[in-house]
Amino acid sequence: MRTKKGFSERFDWTLCLLLMLFCLVSCIAIYSANASYLQSQIMWYAIGSIVIAIIMYFDNEQIQQITWILYGIGALLLIGLLFAPVTDFTPKRGGAQSWYVIPHIGSIQPSEYMKIFYILAIAKVITNHHKKTIYKSLLTDFILMCKLGIVAGIPIGLVIVQDFGTTLVLMAILIGMMLVSGISWKILIPLYGSAAAFGSIVFYLAIFGRELLEKYLGVDPYQFDRISSWLDPHNAGDAGLQLVKSLMAIGSGLISGKGLGNEEVYIPERHTDFIFTIIGEEYGFIGGSIVIILYFFLIYHLVRTALKTDDPYSIYITVGVISMITFHVFENIGMTIQLLPITGIPLPFISYGGSSLMTNMMAMGLIFSIRYHYKSYMFSSNSLSF
Repeated sequence: MRTKKGFSERFDWTLCLLLMLFCLVSCIAIYSANASYLQSQIMWYAIGSIVIAIIMYFDNEQIQQITWILYGIGALLLIGLLFAPVTDFTPKRGGAQSWYVIPHIGSIQPSEYMKIFYILAIAKVITNHHKKTIYKSLLTDFILMCKLGIVAGIPIGLVIVQDFGTTLVLMAILIGMMLVSGISWKILIPLYGSAAAFGSIVFYLAIFGRELLEKYLGVDPYQFDRISSWLDPHNAGDAGLQLVKSLMAIGSGLISGKGLGNEEVYIPERHTDFIFTIIGEEYGFIGGSIVIILYFFLIYHLVRTALKTDDPYSIYITVGVISMITFHVFENIGMTIQLLPITGIPLPFISYGGSSLMTNMMAMGLIFSIRYHYKSYMFSSNSLSF
């Protein structure tokens, strides 16, 4: 066994280039949306680069040792929001109380950071289970599923009352990681089928039985507005106005767009959740396609990283990151073109937001670490050279 010694060989230059391109796209889009946020976004990218450099030097064993500590801190922060009164320190925004506001620093959203701690915890549970399981059976798979349900259920239960969009991200991560966890399809198919049926029932009730959801599940009325605005934005009043303008902006961009700074359709929160509308209006179908292609290359690179490593823990972490980013991209772009309901999920690496960007940079730090500490074996065909 040997570890590549040269920094240039161990550093993931491809991923670095992709992040630089995302930074460029983000800065251009935010400058057009609201130039006053550009300096802060550049600052967060600089801080994120430092975070990546720090995480990169931690190997898998060290990360595993602090996983439960990070998971516990994330859970405590979420519990604090659950029971905290509405104050300047824990304000309520857009119907959700999901932030801690620290003077002179800004807002911190614990549910964002919990995504990373959540991925690490699930990866550790799966890895440790397989290490201790000598003979695999449906019973051992069921036990693993129960373990995952407990580890995932705690943050999901804490987040669902604060931020439904983040809850969907956590569920997407769990689904993705369970697919590669080795659990038998005899368990997964009925499980996923039941979940799909339950989701269909909830969606039906969100349209025709809202009183039941408000009474028994504690769903806030503002979340129903998002369903109404998605299905029929033109007749949903103020709730559908943002989506109508989003469709107008993207559609008006046509093939090549109107050019930098020439947007004509004003959209609230366009520097955060609706940043893709700026890209669509100013750079048209070509600009939007380039952004989607960048995400394709990023996900493709992450998939190759997972396939090339021999370490199970690294594989599970990478799959969790892939699931998180893929769902974010699909949901964010989908909601701007009425393909999916509006959930308040930002576009990774491009939308403005310190917590969101730090979460994604932490995820990339884990991928850099996998590449940097990768150990190759003398007779192994796998290699992390790209």
